[in-house]
Amino acid sequence: MAQAYIKMLLLITIFSIHKSEGQFDDWCVADEQTPDEELQRAVVWACENSADCSKIQPNQPCFLPNTIKDHASFVFNSYFQRMKVHGATCYFNAAALVTDLDPSHGSCKFEIHG
Repeated sequence: MAQAYIKMLLLITIFSIHKSEGQFDDWCVADEQTPDEELQRAVVWACENSADCSKIQPNQPCFLPNTIKDHASFVFNSYFQRMKVHGATCYFNAAALVTDLDPSHGSCKFEIHG
């Protein structure tokens, strides 16, 4: 009995270590092949539905590069991270995909919620 308990604690500890190192983190980003018009529609929807769109405004940390694909990636990820606990996915009418590579760059930090 004690041996099974120790094994269980060991597994939990190993999982916690891996999680803290970011090996299981996922970000939601724009699909490079999606047309800009489709991305723009999805950005508007996400901004109206809980995404943080303040950081893609001029003079904010995620404004540059000033492209719809870069802005969409930030907004899609913001929505996904905030709403996945409520069952949201990284879909956006097939305009986005999940990645395990952190898309943050420079002062633009993409949020992550475990």
